[in-house]
Amino acid sequence: MFRFIIFIFFSFLICFIMLLGGWLLGGRSISRSKNIPFESGAIAYGSANLRFSIQFYLLSILFVIFDIESLYLYTWSVNIKIIGWLGFCEVFIFIFTLLLSLIYIINEKIFEWGVKKNNII
Repeated sequence: MFRFIIFIFFSFLICFIMLLGGWLLGGRSISRSKNIPFESGAIAYGSANLRFSIQFYLLSILFVIFDIESLYLYTWSVNIKIIGWLGFCEVFIFIFTLLLSLIYIINEKIFEWGVKKNNII
């Protein structure tokens, strides 16, 4: 426990020293062009606040979830001889859960990007 406290203390100390060093040794200049964003030599114009549909965010989250799933399945396939039947059953439950979640996503019509019409009378 004592080693852990020393580790945390020195981690914070190193972070503090690095931030203090950057603040003390860093250059300071005040100019009109200092606060203008610089991107590849082009002067920015317009607003950076773009409105995207929520479906883009849903699709990206789903991609991340199923991408991580492939990572787990790869590590399982590499160690299949070591983990045996118990590991096979666990991965079967994992894949079954992901399959159920995919069926739920399809039933909620996440992938249909058309205009939704209200059928309220």
